[in-house]
Order: sequence, then structure tokens, then C-alpha cells
Amino acid sequence: MRAYPNPPVVSEQLLSLILLAAFAVFLLGFIARLIQYWRLPVPFNIPIMPAPKSRLGVLSRLVGETVLFKSLFRANKWTWVFGWSMHFALLLLLGKHLFYVYSVPPLWVAWLMSIGHWLFALFIFGLLGLLLRRIVVQRVRLISAPSDYLMLLLLIAIAVSGYSMHVGAAVNLVEVKYFVAGLLSFEWRELPADWRLVVHLLLVSVLLLIFPFSKLLHAPGLFFAPTLNQVDDTREGKS
Repeated sequence: MRAYPNPPVVSEQLLSLILLAAFAVFLLGFIARLIQYWRLPVPFNIPIMPAPKSRLGVLSRLVGETVLFKSLFRANKWTWVFGWSMHFALLLLLGKHLFYVYSVPPLWVAWLMSIGHWLFALFIFGLLGLLLRRIVVQRVRLISAPSDYLMLLLLIAIAVSGYSMHVGAAVNLVEVKYFVAGLLSFEWRELPADWRLVVHLLLVSVLLLIFPFSKLLHAPGLFFAPTLNQVDDTREGKS
């Protein structure tokens, strides 16, 4: 008897169009938000004290805030643990996904692939901690909008759906890589018939669509914050 392959969960063409449209919205929305930040007038010199006295000091301050979350560390150690863990794991997980872009992945990408389980655990730890903080801490719960909870739940769903593809009957990563290569070259290529992969990609598409218009776009805004990117030179040249 002739064996037929499993039917696709969703057509490759439809899923490809959804992913490409979501990425286009993400890219255009991201650029538009950066232009909006750039054009905002800053009539006053209002750096948070103690402020750096030079541009090099401003750069050092921004790097410290971006990489180490120094202000958050001083303000609340537990929030810092959850927030830094989540962002650090997310950065490495994004690097891990470059496996699907490189034809021959470099060694550091292969290393990230080998520790994927630990990265998932660290990412979920940070997300659940931030979610629990919004539920348990009263002052945070009072200022939390429904979208704040939905963003965290969406990120958790993306992480769980992605991790599920490596548990049990794992998805064929070579076939996923072939599909991603087709996206990058605007070709419709066969997608592994696995509902976990389809759910993961659809959730990622939702994230890309809402990212430029949500609070998630706070990272680039940090570099445009006048309280952080200004030099303390208001008294220079004044008697």
C-alpha cells in the first residue's frame, strides 16, 4: 500500500505570508517609533543625578543601564533578578535561532543550541517571576493594565511552544531550516507537518505585529531618554 505524507497543519504559503507580513509591520513600526523618539523636543537639560560630565560618561551610563540594569538593581533586587534573567536568556535564545539562518552555523551558535534547555529554564524563571510580581505586589498590581499580563503570557506561550518541539517526537530541525531559508529568499517551501511548530510561528507573528506599538519597545527608548543621555554641563561657562 502506498504511504502518503501527513497533510500540513496549515499551508506553507499562508503561514509564509503571515510571517512576512508580521515582520514587515514590525520593521516599519520599529523605524517609525525610532523617528518619533528622535523628533521629540528636549528643551531642558534634565539628567538624573549624579550625572556624567562627558559624552564618554553618558555612553558608559547607557551601557550600564542596557546591559546590567543598574538603576533597577539599586531600586529592587528581586525585580532585577527576574528582569535581567529574562532579558539575558532572551538574547541568547535569539542567538540560538541563528541556527536556522546560517547554512553552516558557527561554533558559538552550536554551543547555544546545546544549552537550549537551560536557556528555556532561565527565560521561564524570569517571566514567571515578573508575572508573579504583578499579581502579588499590590502597588505593581494597581498600575498594571491587562496588556501587561497578556504580554507576559504571550512570551511564556512562545517559549513553551518552542521548547515543546524538542520534547518527545522532536521536530526535524533541518526541515525547519529549509523552510526559513525559503522565507529569506521569498520562496514557498515545505513546512514540517507539526502543530507545535505552527502554533509557535503564529504566536511569534502576533508578537511581531504588536511589538512596535506596545510597552515592549522600551529598549531603544532608553537611548532617547533625556534623563539618561544628557551630560551634566548646565553650569559650564556661567559665572
